[in-house]
Amino acid sequence: MLITGSALAGEAAANLEAHGLQAHYCKPYASPEDIARLASDLQIEGLIVRQGQIDETVIAASPRLKVIAKHGTGVNNIDLEAAARLGIPVLRALGANARSVAEHAIALSIALLKDLVPLDRAVKSGDWPKASYVGRDVAGTKLGLVGFGAIGQEVATLARGLGMSVSVFDPYTTDLPQGVSRETDLDDLLATSDIVSLHCPLTTETRHLINAERLTRMKRDAFLVNTARGEIVDEAALVAALRNGTIAGAGLDSFAEEPPPKDSPLWSLPNIIVTPHTGGAAKGAMRAMAETAARHVISVLDGDGPDLRSVANPTFQDAASAAR
Repeated sequence: MLITGSALAGEAAANLEAHGLQAHYCKPYASPEDIARLASDLQIEGLIVRQGQIDETVIAASPRLKVIAKHGTGVNNIDLEAAARLGIPVLRALGANARSVAEHAIALSIALLKDLVPLDRAVKSGDWPKASYVGRDVAGTKLGLVGFGAIGQEVATLARGLGMSVSVFDPYTTDLPQGVSRETDLDDLLATSDIVSLHCPLTTETRHLINAERLTRMKRDAFLVNTARGEIVDEAALVAALRNGTIAGAGLDSFAEEPPPKDSPLWSLPNIIVTPHTGGAAKGAMRAMAETAARHVISVLDGDGPDLRSVANPTFQDAASAAR
């Protein structure tokens, strides 16, 4: 049993051991070559993915591999097609970190609205801008959510509790709770929101969904918050938009490349708040993700099969049948 990252939280490791599975770890963000080498040496049957790219080389490294479980929900770092061809289910820990990520998105939103970072810098540099500063209200702010899965729903609940109005763009969601409105056109959501918060998965449809053209649709005093996947945003276009005042600022917890390059042009911008993809790293979320991932592995290796609701590559059974 191989985990790509640090030790699992909660009872996850104990649960694996109780089912005869010994946990081995590789360093966070190890290269595919290093992960594949370990997988081959250990002849693993299960793989829990925290960080790192899981390509076909990794997936094929151990012919005994039967299940891949994601320590979280995003699976853009796993080659789903390669796993499907080999008949290996990729399982997500759906909803396990939803509250934690939602809280992080709200925290970034409030920090941007309240100018916490520039005010912090001003005071620490010897300034005292109290006399001239006029802030913005959280209550009455319009929050636009792109995507309304488990995390988006939690964000809406928290935002409405703070007095924000919430509107959603999600063509795949039909039911919205009372008090949450729907936009059927993404451009309309962008044009009318004070904060745009991204909560959609990274797919071929959503890659660079927020590009230069769509950033110009936003209000000049609006903020962009991304706690989803970095590549949903065209980072070069975002840098340009932040530099020229197309939008007022951004809060980012995810990036196209992770870790990002040390010389990223993002770091020179004063109107951005960044965190190292830690939205889902609260204690409760870490425990829930680890224990869910462990249960997914145990279920498959014990012969009970995968939780079909959590399968990220639903074609894996058909692909396996065709290969036989």
